[in-house]
Amino acid sequence: MRLHILGICGTFMGGLAALARELGHAVEGSDANVYPPMSTQLEALGIGLMSGYTAEHLQPAPDLVVVGNAMSRGNPAVEYMLDARLRYISGPQWLGETVLADRDVLAVAGTHGKTTTTSLLAHLLESAGLAPGFLIGGVPGNFGVSARLGGSSGHTSPGPSSGAARSLPPEGEGSVVPPVAAPFVIEADEYDTAFFDKRSKFVHYRPRIAILNNLEYDHADIFPDVAAIQRQFHHLVRTVPGNGRLIVNAHDERLAEVLAMGCWTPVESFGIGIGDWQAELIEADGSAFRVMRHGEAMGEVRWSLLGQHSVMNALAALAAAAAAGADPQALLPAFASFESVKRRMELVGEVNGVRVYDDFAHHPTAIATTLAGLRAKVGDARILVALEPRSNSMRQGAHAEALAPSLADADAVVFLHRPELSWDAGRITAALGGRGATAPTVDALIAALRAQARAGDQVIFMSNGGFEAAPRRFVESLRQA
Repeated sequence: MRLHILGICGTFMGGLAALARELGHAVEGSDANVYPPMSTQLEALGIGLMSGYTAEHLQPAPDLVVVGNAMSRGNPAVEYMLDARLRYISGPQWLGETVLADRDVLAVAGTHGKTTTTSLLAHLLESAGLAPGFLIGGVPGNFGVSARLGGSSGHTSPGPSSGAARSLPPEGEGSVVPPVAAPFVIEADEYDTAFFDKRSKFVHYRPRIAILNNLEYDHADIFPDVAAIQRQFHHLVRTVPGNGRLIVNAHDERLAEVLAMGCWTPVESFGIGIGDWQAELIEADGSAFRVMRHGEAMGEVRWSLLGQHSVMNALAALAAAAAAGADPQALLPAFASFESVKRRMELVGEVNGVRVYDDFAHHPTAIATTLAGLRAKVGDARILVALEPRSNSMRQGAHAEALAPSLADADAVVFLHRPELSWDAGRITAALGGRGATAPTVDALIAALRAQARAGDQVIFMSNGGFEAAPRRFVESLRQA
């Protein structure tokens, strides 16, 4: 088929395009915002990219239009698609029907940590020789692509073995998921599916194993309150079969409330010092920890990631891999070779003793946990933060009150206050007690940071968008200073 994907450069839709291309379809797409890493990945796959949304991009008519959830009524391409009665489908529905229907699906849901946990779970299953397929909302370092079909497609082979043999969880722990040749790991987003389907994306995936990592209020543009998000999570719980497994954060009261709405699947919990799967920190920054399962020590993990949130992600991925049939104890050495996702505390450069990171954190909780992990690692070294309020919730001011407390570990903050921002960021900088400033443009933000930065500083750029390539531009400005 010839597919045209509207919104192709989004992380989800770009991964979907890669899967469609691997299936043998002719794939092209349109987007208004084209930037790496997704644009470069698509170009490398030979997928045609068209800038903007015009009727001409859909002429001659493709066999099917796959519609991303960034599309809305009034968009010229959408209006032409409807008027011309072209065949169309949402991205999640296409994925569920075309790729996932015959696979054992492992879905990773949660307000925070989905991309890293999904990448880590795929890496663990690869290390176990299961050659998983995956679709990840970013580009994982161990694979170099955001999506692939996996072993059943005949295009991949198992990665380097860690000596992890497949085994089933011990008897008496509930129903067991049989191991399969090529499970499929997917980042399960609670955002809505499309302008014509307001259910969360993850209801289309029908997982056999689901991780519920955490649940907080987010996506203020579509959810009125946290209870509305909990209802969507319960829709996901309803799709997990009785012979599957739910892997649930033992610390999260909102997830406990979701399960109290009704649960028909065996549950395994995870946490730091609590739950069926437990971690005990060896290093305060989370770079080393012990793992226990049902009170029995399994071994130690030493890896490059930081923060207690990363330790929680690790426990969730390990428990899910075990539910899929991998030997969890044999997988512990594989954590050392895990390469994190691009734009998750990604070190983009070090110039004259200044280390510069690009990070995706855009919710106060993610900001706070990321900075706490870095603080535990660097001690008294200065941490400078550049923050772009780009998510819909951020732009609407839904997280404004929590922003200043989330930046407690930062020594200085430069807040990108574009003229179109509908709320006053001055109250955030005022609450930072002299540690905060605003900048109206990215150029001004880079200049403000360059004036402050000195040897030994850690500089983090935080945004869930392209940030006009600010991290790398800042590195270049340091080199030219």
